[in-house]
Amino acid sequence: MKINFNLPQQNKSQTLRYIYYAIAALLLSVINVLILDFIAIGTFTPDFILILCVWIALSEGQFVGIFAAFACGILFDVISHDVIGTNALAKTVVGFVAGFFYRENKSNLIIGSYRFILITLLCAVIHNLIYYFFYIKPTEISFIPFFLKYGLASSLYTTVFAVLAMLFKIPRKGL
Repeated sequence: MKINFNLPQQNKSQTLRYIYYAIAALLLSVINVLILDFIAIGTFTPDFILILCVWIALSEGQFVGIFAAFACGILFDVISHDVIGTNALAKTVVGFVAGFFYRENKSNLIIGSYRFILITLLCAVIHNLIYYFFYIKPTEISFIPFFLKYGLASSLYTTVFAVLAMLFKIPRKGL
């Protein structure tokens, strides 16, 4: 009796995509920790991992997006020596919210259009609301100025870099 361990072609391509996502998450985590200070504007830095989480949720669906976002958040918490779970929680919610915009066989159209920018902005604002909630000390600053300074400005800066991701995915005519 011969056992065939070959995966069907669809499972191979799906597995390869997940491996690429894992490698991208690891590289972006290292970039966030080591290189992001060079492109920081004051204390504001873009969140490349958030853009990846939105990309995955829009490409693969809500369930995979939630799982990938949680894994990316935990990975970044460990690499950045942040409080374990803060990024994981915030990015899991991002994967959940971005997954609502998933349309089967339409991911290239969504990611390659202005909708990707708007979804990323919405997810960045939600992420920063959740993430910075754990860092507010009520005696130092009230929530509104704190969120406008750190949450909204950081969300806009992340969205600027989401434009680059969108340009990468715009369908090319005639190719």
